[in-house]
Amino acid sequence: MKVTATFKEKFTISISYLFILLFVYSAVSKLLDFHNFQIQLAQSPLLTAFATYISYAVLTVEFAIAILLSIPKTRIIGLFSAFGLMLLLTIYIYIILNYSSFVPCSCGGILENMNWTEHLIFNIAMVILAATALYLSNDWQNKPRFYISIRLVAISLLSVVLMAGLFLISEDMVQHRNNFVRRFPPFPAKRITVENLKFNSFYFAGESNGKLFLGNTSAPALITTLDTALQVITTQHIKITDTLFKFHNIQLRVLPPHFYLFDGTVPIIFKGNLSDGKAVLQSRKIPGFTKAVLIDSATIIIRTLSNTRENLLATVNLNDGQIKKSAHELLQKQIDGLFDTDGTMQYSQQQRKFVYLYYYRNQYTVSDQYLNLVHRGNTIDTTSKAKIKIAYVKAKKQRVFSAPPLLVNRVSAIHNNLLFVNSTLPGRYDEIKMWKNANVIDVYDILTKSYLMSFYIYKIDGEKIDDFIVTNTHFFAIIGSNIVSYKLAATLKNKYNN
Repeated sequence: MKVTATFKEKFTISISYLFILLFVYSAVSKLLDFHNFQIQLAQSPLLTAFATYISYAVLTVEFAIAILLSIPKTRIIGLFSAFGLMLLLTIYIYIILNYSSFVPCSCGGILENMNWTEHLIFNIAMVILAATALYLSNDWQNKPRFYISIRLVAISLLSVVLMAGLFLISEDMVQHRNNFVRRFPPFPAKRITVENLKFNSFYFAGESNGKLFLGNTSAPALITTLDTALQVITTQHIKITDTLFKFHNIQLRVLPPHFYLFDGTVPIIFKGNLSDGKAVLQSRKIPGFTKAVLIDSATIIIRTLSNTRENLLATVNLNDGQIKKSAHELLQKQIDGLFDTDGTMQYSQQQRKFVYLYYYRNQYTVSDQYLNLVHRGNTIDTTSKAKIKIAYVKAKKQRVFSAPPLLVNRVSAIHNNLLFVNSTLPGRYDEIKMWKNANVIDVYDILTKSYLMSFYIYKIDGEKIDDFIVTNTHFFAIIGSNIVSYKLAATLKNKYNN
């Protein structure tokens, strides 16, 4: 059956009006909630790095195509443009479903009730309609259809190259050259259990084989053991063999089958076996220190002070208390070498890597267990230099903050190759209202120096996270007098280097 010229014209006009309706509605809905639209683009695995530019480009292109389609002389150009745009969106969804590290929430507007697969089918149908309208257009009745095919193939190839390139470039920029845009996959961690510890003085001392070990600043000689359901298994009292020391800040660490008590102000370190709870003095020759992290049963990394009163990292032999190595070049001085290099210390038993994360700037340092530098990485915020002001109090011969410092990275934990950081700074497209109700955790791969994702840990009674620890399957946090467990989804667990 031969298709008449009138039918072709009406079909082409009808399809043009359909695209006009689609693009105008889509553009207006985005414009009315533009900030939310930018946030959605920022959460896209493909478009995160270009969210700002793309948000304006999409609105401009949709309105422009609608105008081209509404004018008879430019209708064909509009149909080619509509074909190209819908094909780009189709390729985008295909990459999201098959190659993306996670599938984000669907966009709003006319398609908000569709899932990604339905969205893909809808876009394919629109691409077919645009191509059909071009083939049936009377503008081509005296020309070979070959010309249309050439143009459609060219647009298709260009769309594939453009979207694939955008995906590769965006992934690299987000992971290694981020402009402070966070990526929040859907539910990488789901809250499971909350238990009240009755006191707000608990902290994590270690974890092993499905057990959590808690220390208590108010009862430093107490080891509380919980299971992953946050039920207390045992409460053990430590028997200290030498009580002549005046302790100021005792810290407990558990690395089964041993536990360790240390106070860098004395300075002193005790070691004991969990089976009997007896803490035995290791050495009286250990230099004073402000922070410490266990490497193994015979080695500890401490942060002490150099001769110039600047922070210095060193490894110490627990058997004789002697410094094995001082790493003068690991901590990088920006202002005073003391406050500007303050930070958290973590050690990955699985990777045998030590990580020092600065409090006041967007940098962390990775070394091996001997404090040999592996590399330096950056967190995604843009604070590359510590924003602190220091004053010297002559009467006390002390350096102090003369103004409140800008805290960047607050609390951290490490498990395997993943570094978890509680950041204090909102990202470019973060929802500010969420910051009133939740803590943000950023996740980094210390092996590739890449940012992976972020997720929320909700506050309890307005309290922020005090401490947290991560296992293969769970994220545990102490918030005020409560302990809470979050189960990690495959989106996050698959990032472990097994």
